Amino acid sequence: MSVKVIIPTPLRVFAGKQDSADVSAKTVGEALGQLTGQFGELRKHLFTEEGKLRSFVNVYVNDEDIRYLKKEDTPTKDGDTISIVPSIAGGRFSAARDSAENQQARNETILQKREIANVYQGPVSSASACYGKT
Repeated sequence: MSVKVIIPTPLRVFAGKQDSADVSAKTVGEALGQLTGQFGELRKHLFTEEGKLRSFVNVYVNDEDIRYLKKEDTPTKDGDTISIVPSIAGGRFSAARDSAENQQARNETILQKREIANVYQGPVSSASACYGKT
């Protein structure tokens, strides 16, 4: 039975930049196991060293939270969609642990924002930014 697993944007870098993967599984645990089998780097972001789903990783089957179903033993059927939703919290950013690709993307974003700011050449009120008024 084919199940679609939606891969969240922050984890796509560990999944070959794919936004989803189709797997054949009878349970959520099997589906996640196949997903991490395909994309080994993803495993450490979803599971602890003991093989338990990380506490900050929320998983849904067709918009139903598996924590209130049978957790990883939640059955799946053909056509189901599994969504992985990592909780994101604040904290100190470590550039040393960031990939070169992520750093490059962040630098490009900063440059784009600077270019936009240079076009306006000065402070812009929210009204002028929204309505084109000066």
